[in-house]
Amino acid sequence: MERETRDRRHRWLGLAALAAVVVGTVWALFVAPPDAAQGEVQRLMYVHVPTAWIGMLSFFVVFVMSILYLVQRDPRWDMIAHSGVEIGVVFTALTLALGSLWAKPTWGIWWTWDPRLTTTAIMLIIYVGYLAVRGFAQDPEKRARWSAVVGIVAFVDVPIVYLSVTWWRTLHQPPSTARSIAPEMLWPLFLNLAAFTLVYLYLMLRRYRLAEAERQLEEETAIGR
Repeated sequence: MERETRDRRHRWLGLAALAAVVVGTVWALFVAPPDAAQGEVQRLMYVHVPTAWIGMLSFFVVFVMSILYLVQRDPRWDMIAHSGVEIGVVFTALTLALGSLWAKPTWGIWWTWDPRLTTTAIMLIIYVGYLAVRGFAQDPEKRARWSAVVGIVAFVDVPIVYLSVTWWRTLHQPPSTARSIAPEMLWPLFLNLAAFTLVYLYLMLRRYRLAEAERQLEEETAIGR
């Protein structure tokens, strides 16, 4: 009964996330006006910014869960951290891909070693390395401990990515404020940020359920040996 209730809640969350993404996409593509300087290509902002936000949110969750695991040794924190890294890697890769699509018509080049782009690429590589580390250890406790250490150290690059446009001269635009964006563009951006956050929560719940099943199978296999 409890499992059915939980599955029902997950489905409703998934439907809410899907509905929010659809509304946000329609608003961004057909209602919000084009940018005066960049034209229609600026509409990539409504996806590019939310994917970047989800990537950083995911890695922050990994950072917190890694600390909690080292303090409490509770495997739940490790499973949440593992789930967060997988989601963060996907959304960070999407951020770089969408950024390249935006860069070509605005900068005239698909990729440049701009500080924001470079530090984001390094961040992606580091967290891919986190996933590789998990494959090096067969013992679940050792794997979780190693991963937690990497999850904490890797987070150092996250604030560097965010502050890179402030610390160095860069092609990438500096962080925008609510006052610097026209309301007719700000509201669909907020909606898409909220929509992608719902998507993140849904994916985290589903991936955590899978992590539970993987851990149970691993324990049963170990007992069978």
